[in-house]
Amino acid sequence: MTRLLHTGDTHLGYRQYNEPARRRDFLEAFQQVIDDAVEVDGDAGVHAGGLLPDRPPAPVDPRGTVGGPGGRAAADIPFLAVVGNHETKRDAQWLDLLSSLGYAERLDGTPRVVGDLALYGLDFVPRSRRADLDYAFAAHDADHAALVTHGLFQPFDHGDWDAAEVLAEADVDFDAMLLGDNHAPGQERLRTDGTDAWVTYCGSTERASADEREDRGYNLVSFEAPGADGVAITRRSLPTREFAFIDVELADGEGVERVNERVTQYELDGTVAIVTVTGEGERVAPAQVEERLREQGALVARVNDRREFETPDEDVEVSFADPDEAVRERVRELGLSDAARALDETVRASKTPDSRVADDVENRVRDLLEDDEAFRPAPDVSESTAEGTETAAAKLAGDGGAAGADAGTDGDDGEDATDESAGTDAADEDQGSLGDFV
Repeated sequence: MTRLLHTGDTHLGYRQYNEPARRRDFLEAFQQVIDDAVEVDGDAGVHAGGLLPDRPPAPVDPRGTVGGPGGRAAADIPFLAVVGNHETKRDAQWLDLLSSLGYAERLDGTPRVVGDLALYGLDFVPRSRRADLDYAFAAHDADHAALVTHGLFQPFDHGDWDAAEVLAEADVDFDAMLLGDNHAPGQERLRTDGTDAWVTYCGSTERASADEREDRGYNLVSFEAPGADGVAITRRSLPTREFAFIDVELADGEGVERVNERVTQYELDGTVAIVTVTGEGERVAPAQVEERLREQGALVARVNDRREFETPDEDVEVSFADPDEAVRERVRELGLSDAARALDETVRASKTPDSRVADDVENRVRDLLEDDEAFRPAPDVSESTAEGTETAAAKLAGDGGAAGADAGTDGDDGEDATDESAGTDAADEDQGSLGDFV
């Protein structure tokens, strides 16, 4: 029998809510997975992508977790991984750096045999490039085979990549696909087109969004008798920081007093407290409730009141220009290409959810780079303006227009964004530094 700990979406270095303690929470959750691998005498730890957040991490040391003294390395348990959508870059990967130091191995199309199991890896592939995949893998002679990969797969919710198609087209018969990217755990057995395999998400090890109310954890996957019938998947929970989800439905005439009354019914010491207001009551000022949450010891206090309120019928005169129109006019003056304007629409003005902005921009850029004409300046700008397009970003920065360029990409209300840009201060010196690697 071969036993794996299947984890992913650990996002080491994520300073959620701009709170240093949350960065430590993400690291400690992953450390618990490593400790469990030693405790249960696992044959390998498998990471299905999402090791790090969107940008190069702020001070944090994955080396200390993946291969620290007395940990996984001391127990001689291999750490095998693929690259997820957050880590994908055109140059070298962080995973390659960890591999060069002996703390991890990057899975690919060549089998990595562990016990009686052949493990393969497929890094995250943008939608624009999936049609070119041939799903060719080298042969093996083990009793079992599993593919570790990262992406949003059907038949699970939000899937845009068909797991059944991958299994059918692969030239290796896989007994399981071990997935990352979807933060919600799940498992399905697919029997289609001559294939029979388990497909499973391990879920994230910490809550990266207030939408993620279920317990966090990972999978323990055992491969026993040959074939998919011999695969056993067990869900294991992790002890993570408590999130207090306080839902308040206001009746007509009720307001902040009612919300604060509900808040006092909860024990909030050290929690991330999320209050969601619905109903017909009065508008609630978040600051008034957040103050009460902090008085009760909440580490993080957030209030979401997304109800729509009618604006007064009377005319309102203002003496300042429409800021959105001012931005649009400034963008027009820059003489940007059609491609650049499309990217601006995705980042600034479209209805793309915050959680998908980074992926959508990356996919658009990959497609546009294949078109030599895509980034030519707009045809109706003057020569002098066209020359200025080379420094459009600098012009925006000089005007203060780039101040909000680092929009979050992993949150439900902008507060849960992967905001490493704010996480580079010295508040977490106890976490070590990735500068130690080089």
